[in-house]
Amino acid sequence: MEKTTIKVGALPIPDPVSVYIANAKGFFKEEGLTVVPTTITGGAVAVPMVESGQLDISQTNYVSTFAAVSAGKKIKLVADMYQAGPNTFNIMVPGNSPIKTVAELKGKTVLVNNLNNVATLAVTTQLKVAGLTADDVKFIEKPFPEMGNAVKSGQADAAWITEPFITANQSANGFRKLADTMTGQMEDFPIAGWMASEEWVQKYPKTLAAFQRAIAKAQQLASTDRKEIEAMLPTYTKIDAKTASVITLGTYPSALNENRLQKVADLMLEYGYLKSPIDVKSVLAVPASG
Repeated sequence: MEKTTIKVGALPIPDPVSVYIANAKGFFKEEGLTVVPTTITGGAVAVPMVESGQLDISQTNYVSTFAAVSAGKKIKLVADMYQAGPNTFNIMVPGNSPIKTVAELKGKTVLVNNLNNVATLAVTTQLKVAGLTADDVKFIEKPFPEMGNAVKSGQADAAWITEPFITANQSANGFRKLADTMTGQMEDFPIAGWMASEEWVQKYPKTLAAFQRAIAKAQQLASTDRKEIEAMLPTYTKIDAKTASVITLGTYPSALNENRLQKVADLMLEYGYLKSPIDVKSVLAVPASG
């Protein structure tokens, strides 16, 4: 092994739970690895952190990754993390809102956690089905925890929300679902993965392979036993045990699926998030077989 201790960037949300499961279950230790999870604020800040070596590996979302690659960033995807399921990313409105359909969002303000990313892409695919385009709504950036109050106080008409905030806004604010954005073109949409710099991947192939084996084992556990996720969430997120037991979760794939990820890049191209096509295979750091 070229490196035995690595710093891994993760957001305090359900997506990267496997890194914490792998630590708790000793999967990394079995591989001779010490993994130090480091809380990051978003996938965008993680790119310069892996480039500069502050982080060895980090959580990223695929839309950000492919945008960065198209801008010439030398990053590789090293493992899968999280894939959307039904009702994991919804457009929500207050219970008493006059808005009953996506078509009625025309001229309205919609909150998203990041502009020109998964949120806006997901909402735009729903607008398209309703005969609208992204230009028909006004997108405003707001962190997920602040969305509920912003909509309640009239700063926006709707919000694109993920768990645990969907559940929180339903119970605390009486919000209702306007649309599940992970349907149609976005069904089973790959959301997040683990990335490293191209340089790091070339320099530490054995360290990478050890990380990949341990994380795949943890993903396998997460995907088969929800209780493992529920037990872990309160240890690194603000999600308490009660909420952890009721939130809707997506899935935790054990391997990077080239075809599924290609669909992400192709959708980004279709909606103008990429200027030219990306061959996703060139971005994957797939474990050497055998």
